[in-house]
Amino acid sequence: MKNDLIKPQGLVKDANRRKFLQKGSLSIAAAGLFMVGCNDEDDYMPPMKEGVMLGSGDIGILNYAYALEQLEAAFYATVLQGDYFANASSEEKQIMEDLEKHERAHKEFFKAALGNSAIADLEVDFSAIDFNNRMSVLSAAKTFEDLGVAAYNGAGKFIQDAGYLLIAGKIVSVEARHAAAIRDLLNPGSVDFAGDDLIDSNGLERTLSFSEVLSAASTYVTTPIDFSQLPS
Repeated sequence: MKNDLIKPQGLVKDANRRKFLQKGSLSIAAAGLFMVGCNDEDDYMPPMKEGVMLGSGDIGILNYAYALEQLEAAFYATVLQGDYFANASSEEKQIMEDLEKHERAHKEFFKAALGNSAIADLEVDFSAIDFNNRMSVLSAAKTFEDLGVAAYNGAGKFIQDAGYLLIAGKIVSVEARHAAAIRDLLNPGSVDFAGDDLIDSNGLERTLSFSEVLSAASTYVTTPIDFSQLPS
């Protein structure tokens, strides 16, 4: 079913919005230099009989990020298969293709960097999302992108290795660009890209704890995730 599309205006107009996203692309080759050591056999964690265990310390936090990137990558891959994408404007198609490419790169980066310490592939359920409907897709994208930014913000203070923290900072900046672009598509010409639901009176963005993020993600992730070893 073809959707009535509103031509986006506002925060980043037309081709400029795509340039805004492209500036956030992550250099995987350069970033990988900071991840050396994740492949040590000592870090290997056998899978749980049911579900996955994230682990402890920095490895556990990286697996936490990997779980979120799996969810986002799976979402955008599904977006590209739906009627919303097929009938979208050329600009929105390009934005969704860029977001899918970024999230897939993040997912593959964590998988390669973690090596034997990486959790297994997660099972997802997107039945609550209508991928043929523009508002359903963009509202879900807003939820995922806002959740991802808040998750990285909340996890950052627990990362011990400076190299890992640098990588997390690079990725969260990309996720924030995604979140801003999606919010502008939903509410063009507004200040929703930095709305009061995200930014507090001190000009700081909200953070969420491990439990808050994984509880929200459990709506779409059916694989049980044991995060009991993560710091609190």
